[in-house]
Amino acid sequence: MDNFVKDIWYFAGLLGDLKDGGTKAISLAGEPIMLARKGGEIFALRDICPHRAVPLSAGCVKSGTVECPYHGWRFGLADGQCKEIPALPQDSDMEVGRINVRTYPIAQAGPLIWIYLRSDPKDTAPPAIDPPQINLPRETATLDDAVELACHIDHAVIGLMDPAHGPYVHRQWWWRSEASIHEKAKAFEPRERGFAMAAHSPSSNSFAYKLLGGKPVTEITFCLPAVRTEEITIGARKVLSFTALLPLTENRTSIRQIFFTDHPTFRALSPLLGGFARAFLRQDSDMVDLQQQGLKHDPRLMLVDDADTQAKWYYALKKAWAKSNTSGEPFINPVKSCTLRWRS
Repeated sequence: MDNFVKDIWYFAGLLGDLKDGGTKAISLAGEPIMLARKGGEIFALRDICPHRAVPLSAGCVKSGTVECPYHGWRFGLADGQCKEIPALPQDSDMEVGRINVRTYPIAQAGPLIWIYLRSDPKDTAPPAIDPPQINLPRETATLDDAVELACHIDHAVIGLMDPAHGPYVHRQWWWRSEASIHEKAKAFEPRERGFAMAAHSPSSNSFAYKLLGGKPVTEITFCLPAVRTEEITIGARKVLSFTALLPLTENRTSIRQIFFTDHPTFRALSPLLGGFARAFLRQDSDMVDLQQQGLKHDPRLMLVDDADTQAKWYYALKKAWAKSNTSGEPFINPVKSCTLRWRS
């Protein structure tokens, strides 16, 4: 089974990904979706024309509709309703308006676009929750990078929050090495649909933080379905690392990392820091590819305390969210405040 988190908002991209009057094809949990932008507003429709299955994203946006490039069928961006079938004679009694393309709830918060994945595609009720609230220090991205991982989103999420792999997967002089491993203790606390590593000073073996100067304080949060943020505060300035995962299919996951900042040093060093960030994502991608060699045999996997506690929380959060949606009872966050200890 796909085992995706449902009835929740997924990050679908940035407003700048779409030009006005443009379209973009994405995949969410195996479902083809067309994003379209018109007059600053974003729309989401199933990316299949019900006539002959041509992707609507290959068509064009006209007067609040998207026109299929095959036969010119036009569908409303807001409601998915068929507005015109050019091949029909003028005296045709065919009820064109009864033909529909599925639409998806979509929300925009500043430059961030969110799309809602329902457990029941026939459900048309407004989403009961809002997208995650992300406080951006600046709405223009300073760095933006993405890779596609050859794994289920669960493995990608666990890798994203894994605190112990750094000295092995990300071995660089400017980050950490096996020789620099030491014991750490971090306080964690529950947050809405997730948890946070409470604000703290970065580890002494994290050289990249030192480039920002001052005394940085960082707070790392995770919330369902798959959004991780790290907010680094240096005096009055902030750097926000925003990382989101999107399940494309059962075994393909997109990971996108975007930095927003009002810190002049970070912006000046962005070409250098961007190289660091790109190296990180590709090292993680290489490890995922290596991991697949073992996962294809469906082995039983181990999670240990305390280094893998965040992974355990992720599975517990998924279970609690699914239970809440099935039963209709309020969601109860299973994460409890505690201090975790590990070596890295």
